[in-house]
Amino acid sequence: MPVSVTMPRLGESVTEGTVTRWLKQEGERVEADEPLLEVSTDKVDTEIPSPAAGVLTRIVVGEDETADVGSELAVISGDGEDAGSAAPAPAAEPEAEAEPEPEPAAPATPSTEKPVEEEAPAPQTASASSGSSEGTEVKMPALGESVTEGTVTRWLKQVGEEIEADEPLLEVSTDKVDTEIPSPVAGTLLEIKVPEDETADVGAVLAVIGAAGAAPAPQAEAPKPAPKAEEAPAPAPKAEAPKAEAPKAEAPKIESAPAPDIAPSAPSAPPAPAQPAAPAAESVQANGAGDAGYLTPLVRKLAADKGVDLSTLTGTGVGGRIRKQDVLDAAEAAEAAKAKPAPAPAAAPAAAAAPKATAAKPAPSPLRGRTEKLTRTRATIARRMVESLQISAQLTTVVEVDVTKVAQLRTKAKADFQAKHGVKLTFNPFFALAAVEALQQHPVVNSSIDLEAGTVTYHDAEHLGVAVDTPKGLIVPVIRDAGDLNLAGLAKRIADVADRTRNNRIGPDEISGGTFTLTNTGSRGALFDTPIINQPQVGILGTGAVVKRAVVVEDPNLGELIVPRSMVYLALSYDHRIVDGADAARFLVTLKERLQGGQFEYELGL
Repeated sequence: MPVSVTMPRLGESVTEGTVTRWLKQEGERVEADEPLLEVSTDKVDTEIPSPAAGVLTRIVVGEDETADVGSELAVISGDGEDAGSAAPAPAAEPEAEAEPEPEPAAPATPSTEKPVEEEAPAPQTASASSGSSEGTEVKMPALGESVTEGTVTRWLKQVGEEIEADEPLLEVSTDKVDTEIPSPVAGTLLEIKVPEDETADVGAVLAVIGAAGAAPAPQAEAPKPAPKAEEAPAPAPKAEAPKAEAPKAEAPKIESAPAPDIAPSAPSAPPAPAQPAAPAAESVQANGAGDAGYLTPLVRKLAADKGVDLSTLTGTGVGGRIRKQDVLDAAEAAEAAKAKPAPAPAAAPAAAAAPKATAAKPAPSPLRGRTEKLTRTRATIARRMVESLQISAQLTTVVEVDVTKVAQLRTKAKADFQAKHGVKLTFNPFFALAAVEALQQHPVVNSSIDLEAGTVTYHDAEHLGVAVDTPKGLIVPVIRDAGDLNLAGLAKRIADVADRTRNNRIGPDEISGGTFTLTNTGSRGALFDTPIINQPQVGILGTGAVVKRAVVVEDPNLGELIVPRSMVYLALSYDHRIVDGADAARFLVTLKERLQGGQFEYELGL
């Protein structure tokens, strides 16, 4: 029975929507809940899933046309019907996926290109079906409401390699987030349609994955390496091909440079030819090489900081992937190894001092003398920072705050706090709590301005952006309704979003919608900074390093005294188009008084 696809209601006040893109064409098969089209409204851009499985027999509303809520957009035939003779073939496709047909291996690539248009003639139906049953398409997902495209930054698997369901297949970068895309199914990567550094629209096909053991099309003619008893002839060259390419894939990951003639690529070559010497473990090694070759930016940065040679490590992650803990363990082992030889030359203490001096010399960064392409994240940060300075009139006001009472409370409560809440008690939650309380008293700092409309909006909630330093650049996840959280709630949320951001697990919708930003410029020891406003906000607070130093204080009985105090600089950058200097000063004084008062005992349960 035909199923009608109608325009859904995408919000209380939304009465119509515009079809921006059809993800399927007439005659193509679609599964239930598979994205069918993209719709744009005044409030949101979103994908509309198919209400049923079947064949798209008719498109009623074309692209760029507008339709009222409830009106018919398309018609889908049920699993048992079709407008033509193609229905029986698509209906059989899901069952055929489990067992790939051997004979159409050669035309795999052409048949996956346009499986549907060839369904109409009866003789071609098998070929077209084999294309879709043989391969599952991997498409560019929608990584946020306003994201329309993404750039493939790295393929974690190569053509011919095996992959498990939900195992990371590739890395994609957008204006909002960099993330890994998992494989939708287990099988063999048959074809890569979008190479690295190329951009594809949401919904575009990125790759094709076939059933486990299926051979990629270019290798169907090479059945000779049949020595593997446990596998069919076709998969044997499949396992070999990635190995032949392994040195190429490995060199850029260590050096991050496209040129294959860089010296460090040579040492990476010997391990790859050594693998064929162990045929029994061949397929395992091929998989391991693919996974271990992929290194997260966090792992690469940590290895560079610790001086660990990643090529010497054996990963303990899934498929042999090198994890952060592997690098830390290797660094500890290296330190222990250095410490052991030192006591040996006890007879010559003067000679033993020399190696310590050379060991202390920091290793130069591998980035010296190189030119690299900007990552999409870095390019986005660069563009937005310049835009921010061009849009608003920015300046910075700084106050000095005595946080001795906060430091004493933190020292007293941090052990119990961590045991109770599972996160460390840093200074950040204190600064965040004082900031959101001050924002409630000074809403002009928690506002946004629209000069074209001639309006200013004083937000009724404090959505606190927290700047997080990551290997890819500064990213600002947002803690929504931060004004409703207590000290423990803020501590947990800050730790959570920071951890997920550094490990590339933050969602695109979690890095937008902030009304005010907090940036900890003191995390690396900086006393203060002049941070740039995150548009369209009008304020950002930079917290410097908390340091102990001698300060003159007034004692009612003893007069002026010089005593050690824990001091910090708080720097507020603000948009002078709406926030005046007096407004900024009042906000900072409120913040200062709250922190210097140190009345957080109730929050800490003391």
